[in-house]
Order: sequence, then C-alpha cells, then structure tokens
Amino acid sequence: MKIGERMLPEFDHEMANTRKTLERVPEDKFSWKPHEKSMPLGRLASHIAELPGWVGMIMTTDSFDTTPKEGESGHQPLLAKNRTELLEAFDKNIAAARATIAATDDDKIMQPWTLKAGEKTIFSMPRVAVLRMFMMNHIIHHRAQLGVYLRLNDVPVPSIYGPSADEG
Repeated sequence: MKIGERMLPEFDHEMANTRKTLERVPEDKFSWKPHEKSMPLGRLASHIAELPGWVGMIMTTDSFDTTPKEGESGHQPLLAKNRTELLEAFDKNIAAARATIAATDDDKIMQPWTLKAGEKTIFSMPRVAVLRMFMMNHIIHHRAQLGVYLRLNDVPVPSIYGPSADEG
C-alpha cells in the first residue's frame, strides 16, 4: 500500500469532522469576529474550506512563494458568501485532494516541497510531511478556532474527538 493511501483514513476522519463544524457556520455572522486582530468568521471558515485545495499545488509544484512577484496578483483567497458556497467549495476540494493523495506514488510524496516568502525559506520538507502539517494540521488548528467562534455565538459545537458540551 502506498504512503498516500495509508494517510486516507486519517484524512477522511478529519475532513468529516471539519465538515460537521463548517455545517454550523451561521450565515448571519460571516462578518463577526471575536477581536479586532481576528479573522472574520466567514473568512476563517472560507480558509478552512480552501485548505484541502492546496494538495494539488503541493503535489504538482516544488514550492510556493507567499510574496507575489511584481505584476503578479498572488493567491486569491476564497471568500464564500454563504454556507452553501462554503460547503460546496470544501466538498470539491476534499474530493480532489483525496484523489490526488491516493494517486501519488511514494517517490513523489517523499520529494521535498518548499514554502517561501521572497528569498526567505519558511520551511522545506518531504511532501508527506507538508500534507500532514501544512494541510491537515493547519485545518485542525483553524477548526478549533472556528469552534471557539461558534461557542461565542451560542452555536452548538459538534463533537470531534469525543463529546462536546453540546453533544454527548
């Protein structure tokens, strides 16, 4: 069994839990944020929905530069307008990510991938580690933030790894 195929049970579990959380995003609170330095709820949820879409880039390029070159527009973040758009983007991205992970051979998944900010290397590691850290763990991190946003808006928080205060 290929390395990517071995990752799929964890991927499926985390994406199902993430979808449960995204399903609860209140449409009337997309602009709400808990603090002036925080992302608005809709932007945070959109970021979570777009993260699985990075799998294709990770597998087809050697690096990504967060600093656009002169004349380039750079990455355009997803800004979903409502929950339906949010979930459609997430579902499309996880389907494509899953297929890419499953199809990637072991040689490719072990090759290095680099995240840069101009001339500065932020990190460089095997793609398998990038998938886990930069995509999956990143989603889990922001999903936890979203859980706090939900709690602060009196939206029931779904159980993820066990019961929540709202679900047994």
